[in-house]
Amino acid sequence: MARSDFKFHHTMRVRYAEIDAQGVVFNAHYLTYFDVGHTEYMRAAGIEYAAEVDETGIDFHLAKSVVEYKQPIKFDKLFDVCVRVARIGTSSMTNLFEIHGHGEDDLLASGETILVAANLATHRPVPVPESFVRQVRAFEGDALIKG
Repeated sequence: MARSDFKFHHTMRVRYAEIDAQGVVFNAHYLTYFDVGHTEYMRAAGIEYAAEVDETGIDFHLAKSVVEYKQPIKFDKLFDVCVRVARIGTSSMTNLFEIHGHGEDDLLASGETILVAANLATHRPVPVPESFVRQVRAFEGDALIKG
């Protein structure tokens, strides 16, 4: 995808604790970057995530995560985590991520997560709440695929 395919990005900086012996970001931190980006995406979309969970008793459980490492990211580098919800199915949501240098088009990493809506009491899949779908659709517009 092109960076321009993402309506949202969150800027971060590589901290010393995130690098490995080679001086680049240790691989496990990319999922943390995606998670921070997703949290900020929800905030930007006007979704009060914790309140929604409290109200509905439904939360999303991570079912799949993929990270593709394109270029190393070094200590103190400013970067943007680009995030979009690409698809909402009956009980799942697919999120796409790209990491670029801050304000740049260079692709440093990309990824995908699939989250499944689950009842917190039973941990069984349930339909994604329509209120959530509406809020994401309002934020993403026609880019969101439903179904």
